[in-house]
Amino acid sequence: MIATTAEVSALPTIRARVAGMIDLLDRFPLSILQLLFRLAIVGVFLRVGLQKLASWESTVALFRDEYKVPVLPPEIAAVMGSTFEVGCSLLLLAGLATRVATLPLLGMLTVIQLFVYPQGWHEHLTWGSILVFLLYRGAGAISIDHLIAKRTS
Repeated sequence: MIATTAEVSALPTIRARVAGMIDLLDRFPLSILQLLFRLAIVGVFLRVGLQKLASWESTVALFRDEYKVPVLPPEIAAVMGSTFEVGCSLLLLAGLATRVATLPLLGMLTVIQLFVYPQGWHEHLTWGSILVFLLYRGAGAISIDHLIAKRTS
């Protein structure tokens, strides 16, 4: 098919508009994305951790009867899981020790994927991708980590 003269002359205009939109997107502050990613992870893990703390007997039963984490007794797995969910979420919320806080959550996510809910891979992939991004890029400018870095440099 042969392009018409009007179609050929419209291509530079379309390319310029696309380039302008990409340039605009490139100027979006990364620190806002980092904050949103932290809040997304907090929204998942903190809520679940607080629910576990609210009813400890049912939490231990959940680890014993449904999760069945290998190697660890259900009581220890429940303490570890709840501690990581609440503690690391609070660190991420503040943007404090962000890179360190992602590691236990990534470990927990790996255990959940491999041994507990392997069919939940699509959610685990989303959460894991966000956590890996935060591990590599840090909390961003809207964080306590950033304030500490500015004071020590």
